[in-house]
This record gives sequence, C-alpha cells and structure tokens, in this order.
Amino acid sequence: RLHARFYELAPNIVPMDYRKSPIVHVPMSVIIQMPELRENPFKERIVESFSEDGDGNLTFNDFVDMFSVLCESAPRDLKANYAFKIYDFNTDNFICKEDLELTLARLTKSELDEDEVVLVCDKVIEEADLDGDGKLGFSDFEDMIAKAPDFLRCPPKGL
Repeated sequence: RLHARFYELAPNIVPMDYRKSPIVHVPMSVIIQMPELRENPFKERIVESFSEDGDGNLTFNDFVDMFSVLCESAPRDLKANYAFKIYDFNTDNFICKEDLELTLARLTKSELDEDEVVLVCDKVIEEADLDGDGKLGFSDFEDMIAKAPDFLRCPPKGL
C-alpha cells in the first residue's frame, strides 16, 4: 500500500514494480505536496530528517521510515529521536536558542514580536536545560517532553 502511495507521488520517476529500481529518489518538492504534509509548518524539516541524502529527497525506504515513525503506534523513543532532529535546524545535535526561534516562528507564523520570541526561548532553555550549557541536548529534550505526555502522542499536524 505504501509503495502505491509512493508511486502516485511521482509516476514518472517511480517504477510500478519496486524491485526493478529500488533506489529511486523522489524530490522534496514533490513529497511536501502530500496532503498529510502540505499544511505542516515543519514539512521540509520532517522530510529532511528522514532523507538519507540529507537534502530531502526520499527513497522508498526513507518514505516507509517516515510513515513508520509518524504513525500513532510508533515507539515513543523513536518519535522523540525524530522530533529532536526536526527541531535541530542547524543539525549540531543540540536545540539552541536559534533553533527555538525558528521553531517558534513556524508555530506562530512569525506573529510574535522580537521581545516575545526572546522571552519564550529563554524560558524554554531555563526550564529544560538540565546541565546548564545554554542549549538542549537530547537528554534535556527527552526530559522536557516526558513532562508533556501529549507532545508525542499525536503525529505532527496533518500526519
């Protein structure tokens, strides 16, 4: 069923029989047009996080991984791992103030003024930064989302 869905995205690129050409890359520009992703403010980051090439181009295996992690029955730790990757915009394995600013801008459609953004980001780091290094490592992030049980319960908007 997922292969049929992958094929429908780009029938000019994806062969009907997956075994004939298993390493086909569907570009991010096509993937983010899926109804499940189209309205998601993190759609590019979601696709990049699952893309083996890091540029957002998905193979069928990447596509399966994405749907496996985003389905409701996926293990919480797996969801947390990918959520961390999605919010780590600069891919330095930390969620720093700049990552939080980008996250907030996407969540609020840039409707907050600069002082409000600074206040929210500072508060998040103050509350969640357990080791005091001014940024959130994965363990800080895990602890933060453990305090918010609904955070990973439902997939991101539209998925």
